[in-house]
Amino acid sequence: MRSRSLTALPTLALPAVLLVACTMASSETAETPTGRPPGDLCDAAAPSGTASEAVRVEGAVGEASTLIFEAPLEIDRVQTSVIHEGSGDPVESGQLITFAFTSYRADNGQEIGSIGYGTPQMPLQISPDNPQGLIFGCASPGTRVVAAFPSAGGWPEVLVYDLLEIVPSAAWGEPQEPVAGMPTVTLSEDGEPTVKLPGGEPPAEVELGILRKGDGATVAAGRALLVQYIGVKWSDGSVFDSSWESGEPAFFPSTDVVDRFGPALEGQTVGSQIIVIIPPEFRDDTKKWSVEELAGETLVFVVDILGAQSATAN
Repeated sequence: MRSRSLTALPTLALPAVLLVACTMASSETAETPTGRPPGDLCDAAAPSGTASEAVRVEGAVGEASTLIFEAPLEIDRVQTSVIHEGSGDPVESGQLITFAFTSYRADNGQEIGSIGYGTPQMPLQISPDNPQGLIFGCASPGTRVVAAFPSAGGWPEVLVYDLLEIVPSAAWGEPQEPVAGMPTVTLSEDGEPTVKLPGGEPPAEVELGILRKGDGATVAAGRALLVQYIGVKWSDGSVFDSSWESGEPAFFPSTDVVDRFGPALEGQTVGSQIIVIIPPEFRDDTKKWSVEELAGETLVFVVDILGAQSATAN
């Protein structure tokens, strides 16, 4: 199930100006937009400046807000100012976070819009060299930040960002009763699954079991997903693909996977862990799951659903 990594995710939830920041930060040797090389997450947040300090925000943290400032704002570099500090453990590099923001044009004071308030958003990974680190650094959930960005081919922007929560990197749902005859799944301390097959002949039809039932949003048909997964061959129990081995969750549309795998995820809830058994007869021969080494194989997937694009998203 190799797919786009988390470096592609900012296109779902960040304004265009941050895509430039992401590009600037993508090289291991390049400096970040703060002028410092990538390093500790706490040092990654852009420093404050006259533009970010000139913005007043009306509205509660966790709700869409109103930005008040005198336009036009002169913005010569990326700037961030913390206007409300959250509580609890600070975020660490590599963790998944959710956030929301309200954006205004800095040249004329016009509101652009808000994203992430009231509608669950896809979690994004934070690190010292990506836009999330540039905005929040190692802040705690509940932190509110004003950010000012110079023009990136359009207009300069000022935004207020709310760091909503840290999302677990493994399914957190309530454990469910095992389904008789299905493979047994055990979890390591960090949530990585190990699959033990029951032996005997594989099932002739697609089979699905819910191992953990999450309390998050329902996965809508065709919407993008963020998952951890492991894929095992029924014939010998060997792992043929795993996001755990790659070091980060995988991101893909639910339609961009093996036949019956996407539909198995649709209708499930975020936070759930499911197991799916797919005989070769139910796989599309044109897709990557039908490579030679998997020909004729019954495949077993254990999938942790960490995030799902909202059904109301554009």
